[in-house]
Amino acid sequence: MEVQLTAVDSALEPVGTSSKRELPPSMVDRMTLILEAFDSRGALTLEEVTCRSGLPRSTVHRILDHLVRRDWIEHASFGYCLGPRALGLGGSDTGHRRIREAAAPHLHDLAMQTGAVVHLTVLEGNEVLYLDKVGGQFASSVPSRVGGRFPAYATAAGKSILAWLEPERIDALYGKTLVPCTERTIRDHVALHQELNRIRKRRGVAFEREEAARGIGCVGVALRGVDGPVAALSLAADARSTRLEWVAPIVADTARKITRTLFPEQERDDSLQATEKVG
Repeated sequence: MEVQLTAVDSALEPVGTSSKRELPPSMVDRMTLILEAFDSRGALTLEEVTCRSGLPRSTVHRILDHLVRRDWIEHASFGYCLGPRALGLGGSDTGHRRIREAAAPHLHDLAMQTGAVVHLTVLEGNEVLYLDKVGGQFASSVPSRVGGRFPAYATAAGKSILAWLEPERIDALYGKTLVPCTERTIRDHVALHQELNRIRKRRGVAFEREEAARGIGCVGVALRGVDGPVAALSLAADARSTRLEWVAPIVADTARKITRTLFPEQERDDSLQATEKVG
Protein backbone atom coordinates (compact mmCIF):
# COMPACT_ATOMS: atom_id res chain seq x y z
CA MET A 1 0.00 0.00 0.00
CA GLU A 2 1.60 3.26 -1.11
CA VAL A 3 0.53 6.25 0.94
CA GLN A 4 1.72 9.84 0.84
CA LEU A 5 1.38 11.52 4.19
CA THR A 6 4.09 14.14 4.23
CA ALA A 7 2.15 16.29 6.66
CA VAL A 8 2.45 13.65 9.33
CA ASP A 9 6.19 14.23 9.74
CA SER A 10 5.71 17.69 11.18
CA ALA A 11 2.99 16.46 13.52
CA LEU A 12 5.04 13.74 15.13
CA GLU A 13 6.69 14.40 18.43
CA PRO A 14 10.51 14.10 18.44
CA VAL A 15 11.83 10.70 19.32
CA GLY A 16 12.45 10.36 23.02
CA THR A 17 10.61 13.48 24.16
CA SER A 18 7.59 11.74 25.69
CA SER A 19 8.60 8.09 25.89
CA LYS A 20 11.73 6.17 26.70
CA ARG A 21 10.81 3.60 24.05
CA GLU A 22 12.76 4.09 20.82
CA LEU A 23 10.35 4.96 18.01
CA PRO A 24 10.73 3.66 14.45
CA PRO A 25 12.82 6.26 12.59
CA SER A 26 10.53 6.41 9.56
CA MET A 27 7.14 8.08 9.44
CA VAL A 28 5.99 5.30 7.11
CA ASP A 29 7.03 2.70 9.70
CA ARG A 30 4.98 4.42 12.40
CA MET A 31 1.98 4.76 10.13
CA THR A 32 2.28 1.09 9.14
CA LEU A 33 2.29 0.01 12.79
CA ILE A 34 -0.95 1.89 13.29
CA LEU A 35 -2.67 0.49 10.18
CA GLU A 36 -1.57 -3.04 11.07
CA ALA A 37 -3.26 -2.69 14.45
CA PHE A 38 -6.61 -3.03 12.65
CA ASP A 39 -5.95 -6.48 11.12
CA SER A 40 -7.87 -8.60 13.62
CA ARG A 41 -11.02 -6.56 14.31
CA GLY A 42 -13.01 -3.70 12.93
CA ALA A 43 -13.21 -0.88 15.47
CA LEU A 44 -10.55 0.05 18.02
CA THR A 45 -10.31 2.72 20.69
CA LEU A 46 -7.36 5.10 20.84
CA GLU A 47 -6.00 3.13 23.79
CA GLU A 48 -6.23 -0.15 21.87
CA VAL A 49 -4.40 1.29 18.86
CA THR A 50 -1.72 2.67 21.19
CA CYS A 51 -1.29 -0.71 22.89
CA ARG A 52 -1.14 -2.67 19.64
CA SER A 53 1.21 -0.31 17.83
CA GLY A 54 3.59 0.21 20.75
CA LEU A 55 3.78 3.93 19.98
CA PRO A 56 3.19 6.82 22.40
CA ARG A 57 -0.45 7.78 22.77
CA SER A 58 0.07 11.34 21.55
CA THR A 59 1.92 10.11 18.46
CA VAL A 60 -0.86 7.64 17.68
CA HIS A 61 -3.50 10.33 18.11
CA ARG A 62 -1.74 12.75 15.77
CA ILE A 63 -1.15 10.17 13.04
CA LEU A 64 -4.73 8.93 13.33
CA ASP A 65 -5.97 12.49 12.82
CA HIS A 66 -4.03 12.74 9.56
CA LEU A 67 -5.17 9.30 8.43
CA VAL A 68 -8.79 10.24 9.13
CA ARG A 69 -8.48 13.44 7.06
CA ARG A 70 -7.14 11.39 4.15
CA ASP A 71 -9.79 8.64 4.40
CA TRP A 72 -7.39 5.85 5.41
CA ILE A 73 -9.03 5.67 8.85
CA GLU A 74 -12.55 6.54 9.96
CA HIS A 75 -13.40 7.97 13.38
CA ALA A 76 -16.95 7.25 14.50
CA SER A 77 -18.81 7.07 17.79
CA PHE A 78 -17.65 3.49 18.38
CA GLY A 79 -13.94 4.16 17.80
CA TYR A 80 -11.51 4.04 14.90
CA CYS A 81 -11.80 1.67 11.95
CA LEU A 82 -10.26 1.26 8.52
CA GLY A 83 -11.50 3.87 6.07
CA PRO A 84 -12.54 3.54 2.43
CA ARG A 85 -9.05 4.03 1.01
CA ALA A 86 -7.64 1.29 3.24
CA LEU A 87 -10.54 -0.96 2.26
CA GLY A 88 -9.72 -0.47 -1.39
CA LEU A 89 -12.87 1.50 -2.15
CA GLY A 90 -10.97 4.29 -3.83
CA GLY A 91 -12.57 7.19 -1.98
CA SER A 92 -15.07 8.28 0.60
CA ASP A 93 -18.16 6.06 0.78
CA THR A 94 -20.76 7.53 3.09
CA GLY A 95 -23.10 4.59 2.48
CA HIS A 96 -20.68 2.06 3.91
CA ARG A 97 -19.79 4.39 6.74
CA ARG A 98 -23.46 4.73 7.67
CA ILE A 99 -23.94 0.96 7.64
CA ARG A 100 -20.87 0.38 9.83
CA GLU A 101 -21.91 3.02 12.33
CA ALA A 102 -25.47 1.70 12.57
CA ALA A 103 -24.31 -1.89 12.98
CA ALA A 104 -21.32 -1.44 15.31
CA PRO A 105 -23.02 -1.61 18.74
CA HIS A 106 -25.14 -4.56 17.63
CA LEU A 107 -22.10 -6.44 16.34
CA HIS A 108 -20.39 -6.08 19.70
CA ASP A 109 -23.53 -7.12 21.57
CA LEU A 110 -23.90 -10.24 19.42
CA ALA A 111 -20.23 -11.17 19.84
CA MET A 112 -20.48 -10.73 23.62
CA GLN A 113 -23.71 -12.72 23.78
CA THR A 114 -22.47 -15.69 21.75
CA GLY A 115 -18.69 -15.63 22.14
CA ALA A 116 -18.44 -16.03 18.36
CA VAL A 117 -16.98 -13.90 15.58
CA VAL A 118 -19.38 -11.46 13.95
CA HIS A 119 -19.00 -9.93 10.49
CA LEU A 120 -20.60 -7.09 8.58
CA THR A 121 -20.32 -7.40 4.80
CA VAL A 122 -21.57 -5.86 1.57
CA LEU A 123 -21.74 -7.29 -1.93
CA GLU A 124 -19.04 -5.83 -4.20
CA GLY A 125 -19.27 -7.32 -7.68
CA ASN A 126 -19.50 -11.07 -7.14
CA GLU A 127 -17.69 -11.03 -3.79
CA VAL A 128 -18.49 -9.98 -0.25
CA LEU A 129 -16.39 -7.17 1.18
CA TYR A 130 -15.84 -7.27 4.94
CA LEU A 131 -16.64 -3.90 6.49
CA ASP A 132 -16.26 -4.99 10.11
CA LYS A 133 -15.17 -7.97 12.19
CA VAL A 134 -15.73 -8.36 15.92
CA GLY A 135 -14.74 -11.30 18.10
CA GLY A 136 -12.56 -12.67 20.84
CA GLN A 137 -9.81 -15.27 20.80
CA PHE A 138 -11.56 -17.31 18.11
CA ALA A 139 -11.23 -14.39 15.67
CA SER A 140 -7.69 -15.41 14.73
CA SER A 141 -9.02 -18.81 13.58
CA VAL A 142 -11.40 -17.22 11.08
CA PRO A 143 -9.54 -16.28 7.85
CA SER A 144 -11.33 -12.99 7.31
CA ARG A 145 -10.22 -9.41 7.77
CA VAL A 146 -11.68 -5.96 7.41
CA GLY A 147 -11.22 -5.00 3.77
CA GLY A 148 -10.87 -8.63 2.72
CA ARG A 149 -13.04 -10.40 0.17
CA PHE A 150 -14.53 -13.86 -0.38
CA PRO A 151 -16.70 -15.30 -3.17
CA ALA A 152 -20.29 -14.55 -2.17
CA TYR A 153 -21.49 -18.07 -3.01
CA ALA A 154 -19.04 -19.55 -0.47
CA THR A 155 -20.19 -17.51 2.54
CA ALA A 156 -23.37 -17.37 4.58
CA ALA A 157 -23.39 -13.58 4.37
CA GLY A 158 -22.98 -13.64 0.61
CA LYS A 159 -25.66 -16.26 0.07
CA SER A 160 -28.09 -14.34 2.28
CA ILE A 161 -27.68 -11.36 -0.08
CA LEU A 162 -27.76 -13.39 -3.30
CA ALA A 163 -31.02 -15.02 -2.20
CA TRP A 164 -32.85 -11.73 -2.79
CA LEU A 165 -31.39 -10.96 -6.21
CA GLU A 166 -32.92 -11.89 -9.55
CA PRO A 167 -31.70 -15.30 -10.84
CA GLU A 168 -30.54 -13.69 -14.08
CA ARG A 169 -28.34 -11.26 -12.20
CA ILE A 170 -26.78 -14.08 -10.20
CA ASP A 171 -26.00 -16.04 -13.36
CA ALA A 172 -24.41 -12.93 -14.86
CA LEU A 173 -22.12 -12.54 -11.84
CA TYR A 174 -20.40 -15.90 -12.26
CA GLY A 175 -19.00 -18.12 -14.97
CA LYS A 176 -20.26 -21.61 -15.72
CA THR A 177 -18.31 -23.11 -12.83
CA LEU A 178 -17.83 -21.70 -9.36
CA VAL A 179 -14.26 -21.83 -8.09
CA PRO A 180 -14.29 -23.78 -4.80
CA CYS A 181 -12.68 -22.54 -1.60
CA THR A 182 -12.95 -25.99 0.01
CA GLU A 183 -14.28 -29.40 -0.98
CA ARG A 184 -17.69 -28.33 0.39
CA THR A 185 -18.08 -25.15 -1.64
CA ILE A 186 -21.00 -24.98 -4.08
CA ARG A 187 -19.58 -25.51 -7.58
CA ASP A 188 -22.39 -24.99 -10.10
CA HIS A 189 -25.33 -22.72 -10.75
CA VAL A 190 -27.99 -25.40 -10.27
CA ALA A 191 -26.78 -26.17 -6.75
CA LEU A 192 -26.44 -22.46 -5.99
CA HIS A 193 -30.01 -21.64 -7.03
CA GLN A 194 -31.30 -24.61 -5.02
CA GLU A 195 -29.46 -23.31 -1.97
CA LEU A 196 -30.79 -19.78 -2.46
CA ASN A 197 -34.32 -21.14 -2.71
CA ARG A 198 -33.85 -22.90 0.64
CA ILE A 199 -32.63 -19.63 2.16
CA ARG A 200 -35.75 -17.81 0.98
CA LYS A 201 -37.92 -20.53 2.50
CA ARG A 202 -36.08 -19.97 5.80
CA ARG A 203 -37.00 -16.27 5.57
CA GLY A 204 -33.51 -15.22 4.62
CA VAL A 205 -31.40 -17.25 7.06
CA ALA A 206 -28.33 -18.70 5.32
CA PHE A 207 -26.02 -21.41 6.62
CA GLU A 208 -22.49 -22.22 5.54
CA ARG A 209 -20.59 -25.22 6.84
CA GLU A 210 -16.89 -25.29 5.92
CA GLU A 211 -17.62 -23.89 2.45
CA ALA A 212 -15.31 -20.88 2.80
CA ALA A 213 -12.77 -22.33 5.25
CA ARG A 214 -12.26 -25.71 6.90
CA GLY A 215 -13.50 -25.94 10.45
CA ILE A 216 -15.64 -22.79 10.26
CA GLY A 217 -19.44 -22.63 10.14
CA CYS A 218 -21.51 -19.49 9.66
CA VAL A 219 -25.03 -18.11 9.87
CA GLY A 220 -25.89 -15.10 7.71
CA VAL A 221 -28.86 -12.76 7.36
CA ALA A 222 -29.14 -9.89 4.90
CA LEU A 223 -29.99 -6.34 5.94
CA ARG A 224 -32.78 -5.40 3.54
CA GLY A 225 -34.21 -2.05 2.60
CA VAL A 226 -37.19 -1.38 0.37
CA ASP A 227 -34.96 -1.68 -2.70
CA GLY A 228 -33.32 -4.94 -1.66
CA PRO A 229 -30.36 -6.09 0.42
CA VAL A 230 -27.76 -3.47 1.33
CA ALA A 231 -25.46 -5.58 3.53
CA ALA A 232 -25.36 -8.76 5.57
CA LEU A 233 -24.67 -9.80 9.13
CA SER A 234 -22.98 -13.13 9.81
CA LEU A 235 -21.76 -15.12 12.79
CA ALA A 236 -18.80 -17.50 12.49
CA ALA A 237 -18.00 -20.29 14.93
CA ASP A 238 -16.40 -23.71 15.17
CA ALA A 239 -18.30 -25.90 12.71
CA ARG A 240 -17.90 -29.05 14.79
CA SER A 241 -18.95 -27.76 18.21
CA THR A 242 -21.57 -25.14 17.37
CA ARG A 243 -25.22 -25.83 16.54
CA LEU A 244 -25.76 -23.11 13.98
CA GLU A 245 -29.52 -23.63 14.05
CA TRP A 246 -29.54 -22.64 17.73
CA VAL A 247 -27.82 -19.30 17.18
CA ALA A 248 -29.68 -18.46 13.94
CA PRO A 249 -32.64 -16.77 15.72
CA ILE A 250 -30.24 -14.51 17.63
CA VAL A 251 -28.48 -13.52 14.39
CA ALA A 252 -31.82 -12.86 12.68
CA ASP A 253 -33.00 -10.73 15.60
CA THR A 254 -29.78 -8.70 15.53
CA ALA A 255 -30.16 -8.19 11.78
CA ARG A 256 -33.66 -6.83 12.37
CA LYS A 257 -32.34 -4.40 14.98
CA ILE A 258 -29.67 -3.10 12.60
CA THR A 259 -32.22 -2.80 9.80
CA ARG A 260 -34.52 -0.75 12.05
CA THR A 261 -31.59 1.54 12.85
CA LEU A 262 -30.73 1.93 9.17
CA PHE A 263 -34.28 2.34 7.92
CA PRO A 264 -36.50 3.77 10.69
CA GLU A 265 -38.91 5.10 8.08
CA GLN A 266 -39.38 1.56 6.77
CA GLU A 267 -40.57 0.39 10.20
CA ARG A 268 -43.02 3.30 10.37
CA ASP A 269 -44.42 2.37 6.96
CA ASP A 270 -44.83 -1.27 8.02
CA SER A 271 -46.62 -0.19 11.21
CA LEU A 272 -48.94 2.08 9.24
CA GLN A 273 -49.81 -0.71 6.81
CA ALA A 274 -50.54 -3.07 9.69
CA THR A 275 -52.82 -0.46 11.30
CA GLU A 276 -54.70 0.05 8.04
CA LYS A 277 -55.25 -3.70 7.68
CA VAL A 278 -56.64 -3.93 11.22
CA GLY A 279 -58.91 -0.97 10.56
